[in-house]
Amino acid sequence: MPDYTMPPETARTLIAALQTHGVDACVGGGWAVDALVGRQTRTHADLDLWVDAADFEALVAALATEGMDRLHPWPGDRPWNFVLHDGTSRRLDLHLYERLPDGRLHYGSVNTPFLFTPEDLSGRGEIAGLPVRCEHPEFALQNHTGYELRETDHHDITLLHKHFPHQPPEGTH
Repeated sequence: MPDYTMPPETARTLIAALQTHGVDACVGGGWAVDALVGRQTRTHADLDLWVDAADFEALVAALATEGMDRLHPWPGDRPWNFVLHDGTSRRLDLHLYERLPDGRLHYGSVNTPFLFTPEDLSGRGEIAGLPVRCEHPEFALQNHTGYELRETDHHDITLLHKHFPHQPPEGTH
């Protein structure tokens, strides 16, 4: 697979296009950590986004305006989590969720749902001068559990721990 690097200006342009189309995407992953601290601290291969499944049509329209109208499939895609990319520097790792009647958010399959709250996506940050909604620091830390941590994950955990008064989740350090 090619080595992708997404510059902050690219992330900013894609988020701004989504905002223009009424998609209230929430930045996740490494870009969320950098948004929370207000500066880019490492390179990023992609832009993780949490998006309400109800906004999917507007999301596709927004990406088409940015020339991402010929999307390539990615190994391991699922209906609620898939990667859209243009074959160069624009790679989006989309996490679609649905709002439940009780206010919680549902992500994943019916058999193994991941339930969380709108507050988990209530962080505020900035990417290349653009104010963005991003994962709350505690939620970002929580999402660094349950898998084999990479060097970038350790970097993100250390950065979150340094900038926010949260303790890393058990097993992340």
